[in-house]
Amino acid sequence: MSRATAVSDVSAGPGYFIAEYIWVAGQNTYSDLRSKFKTMTISIDSPLSDYPIWNFDGSSTGQNIGEDTEILIKPVALYPHPFLDNAKAVLCECFYPDGTPTKDNTRNLAAQLFAANAALEPCYGLEQEYVIMGKDGRPIGWPQGGYPGPQGPYYCGNGVHVVGREIALEHYQICLRIGLRLSGVNMEVMPGQWEFQVGPCFGIEAADHLVMARWVYLRIGEKYGISISYESKPVAGDWNGSGCHTNYSTKEMRAEGGLAKILDTVQNRLSKTVLQDIPFYGNDNNKRLTGKHETSKLNEYTFGFGTRHTSIRIPNETKKNNRGYYEDRRPCASIDPYLVTARVFISSCGLNAKMDPDAILQQHSWMKRIVTK
Repeated sequence: MSRATAVSDVSAGPGYFIAEYIWVAGQNTYSDLRSKFKTMTISIDSPLSDYPIWNFDGSSTGQNIGEDTEILIKPVALYPHPFLDNAKAVLCECFYPDGTPTKDNTRNLAAQLFAANAALEPCYGLEQEYVIMGKDGRPIGWPQGGYPGPQGPYYCGNGVHVVGREIALEHYQICLRIGLRLSGVNMEVMPGQWEFQVGPCFGIEAADHLVMARWVYLRIGEKYGISISYESKPVAGDWNGSGCHTNYSTKEMRAEGGLAKILDTVQNRLSKTVLQDIPFYGNDNNKRLTGKHETSKLNEYTFGFGTRHTSIRIPNETKKNNRGYYEDRRPCASIDPYLVTARVFISSCGLNAKMDPDAILQQHSWMKRIVTK
């Protein structure tokens, strides 16, 4: 028996394909996505349950220390591979050798929450803003040693002043091709800044699709030598920051007369959970939530119909139809989408779930820069 076949019980034969196992590492959700490749001998049409649990060295990703540094990666979602033929992209959760979720495994926390409250049917639309950065560390299209013209003509613009369209649309098409639920793309207010929208998605699927869309961008970045910035305030000064506005509704809000439920939630629930919610809404959000550049103030809670300067916006269409959804405009671009979708669900419905901000922050070193005052 050859050394290659001696290490595992793998039967030789045709039908091999590649599975890329992808996971969120311990440093931050928005840019620290790791992966490795595995040759599979099952059918490429096999269900997720046929994909084996694999492992990696957690000491190399900062996720496990000590003598036993192995981290298990369990497949949780399956997609056609966008960059390889005869391959699958496999989103995974991380676990310690004893089977408990790693401290950075926020997906496991969110998935349990959604499963336990599935009857409420939480639905999300996540508006991911970002800035395409060139090799010089500046937004693409910005002049060397200077600044472009002031904001105004860029938002949803067309013409020579628009940069990055080919990259943004390539990302859009790839995501749709593999089944990620992107509902739209547009250029944003700051030059070099774009947005893609994920949703509508129910429960855990919203965050899964956002994470995978970020992974797609990492791979496109390898191709073009660019990076994607999800910083809250990518450029200091009179420039817009980057958010991840979170559109949300439950079954009751979408039903006839659901506006009453939305108003009750916005007025009587979210107004009381501000200090508990903000820590989950992304790093350095104090630099973005200043009350300027289409944002609310970090330390004030406000809402309105059709407004862009408030914490919460209730669309005019929702008001007209007497049912629909509301938009939480406070989450910034660097969010952990599992924490945000879970937190919005908990606060809006008054769920008795164990999601204490202090405890979560202690487990996530990359979140310690959050400012809540």
